[in-house]
Amino acid sequence: MKPEFFIAGRFAFMQRSLSRPTFIVMIAVAGIALGTAALILTLSVVNGFAGSIEQKLISFNSHMQFRYSDERLFMERRSQIAGILSHPDITDASPFLEKGCILMSSGGEKSGPAKSQPVMVKGVTPEAGKVFLDRYHHTEPLRGGGAADHLGLYLGRTLAENLGLKTGDTVMLVGIDKESAGGGGQEGGGSVVSMLSSLDIELGTIKGVYDTGLQEGFDDFLILTDLAALQARYAPGMITGFDANTRNLQTVSTTAQQVAAGLGYPFYGYTVFERYQNMFEWLKLQKNITPLLILTITIVAVFNIIATLLVLVIEKTREIGLLSAVGMVPGRISNIFMVQAFLIALAGIIAGNLLAAILTVLELHFQFITLPEKSYFITHVPLSLNPADYAIVSVSVMFLTLIFAFIPARVAAALKPGTALSA
Repeated sequence: MKPEFFIAGRFAFMQRSLSRPTFIVMIAVAGIALGTAALILTLSVVNGFAGSIEQKLISFNSHMQFRYSDERLFMERRSQIAGILSHPDITDASPFLEKGCILMSSGGEKSGPAKSQPVMVKGVTPEAGKVFLDRYHHTEPLRGGGAADHLGLYLGRTLAENLGLKTGDTVMLVGIDKESAGGGGQEGGGSVVSMLSSLDIELGTIKGVYDTGLQEGFDDFLILTDLAALQARYAPGMITGFDANTRNLQTVSTTAQQVAAGLGYPFYGYTVFERYQNMFEWLKLQKNITPLLILTITIVAVFNIIATLLVLVIEKTREIGLLSAVGMVPGRISNIFMVQAFLIALAGIIAGNLLAAILTVLELHFQFITLPEKSYFITHVPLSLNPADYAIVSVSVMFLTLIFAFIPARVAAALKPGTALSA
């Protein structure tokens, strides 16, 4: 062992009583441990929150969609779905039909007056619907099967709560023909009869309620139903577009462009990241503050090292004088205090990592901290137990500690033997 390491260990952790090391060193270790743990937990929350929301957005929607550029409906052809599936990165694809409607509850003595809300009814294939419902469907007892000629509807929990609906309830879907409505408005001579004739009115039965945790714009807006049933009532043989998923999200934009080019005009493709760009930009902003968090909290923690080493320099003034008197050069004396800083920081980093890991595991298991789901899309604090976060924080704390420790180390090296021994 080099003399610098031996002397630094004695200086830093030399017992002043039968059981306790130097008190000021323990305070410094505790400060670094708390700073390290706080920074790791902050990064875990930021990354965990971003990861949870991203996963919900991606799993709620397909990775990409292909539509006509003017958003009009078109006839489904087997060659189109075959062309999408021919791309090597595409894992699955299915047609869908969207219909904007007003959903009206039936009202009644128990549920009160009828309520209504604009919704998007999306017809999907049985296979695509099963994948979604297996993931998010909340099973409820069915109160009556509903009429056979009604549309079977699956709506979000938020929408069901807003309208007071449960499985088995009958609702009315009112779809308005845009062209008819617009034409009547332009002529200014539309009668009530012509307006009512432009309405597409269908009855539906609530078959189930799903819950993704994404409330505004998702669980309160989208209703799923069978594609064939929706086509039969509103647009026989027509679809809005194709949903598709890829095995590689990193290249999803390129894949969407290539598939759209293969389908030809007037098709265009866009990804889930483009569809909800504002939310993904918001999540990216959360991640962009990570370097600032590391720098701020780490600087606060390593100032403990400066204070501790300066106190130790004062406390060990006579010992420094003795080392100088026996011939130890100032550079090696400086190294002693640099090693002290390294040992103190190492002890604090290890303790901080253990503390952060223990708190993370406890929170993930017991979920002590709850959040309002309407504001945050999640019910509990999502912590990410990522080894990279621990490594980045540990290296950053150690690096800045050694930089800041240079100041008290040079103070110790500058002490003259005569001055130090007479202190």
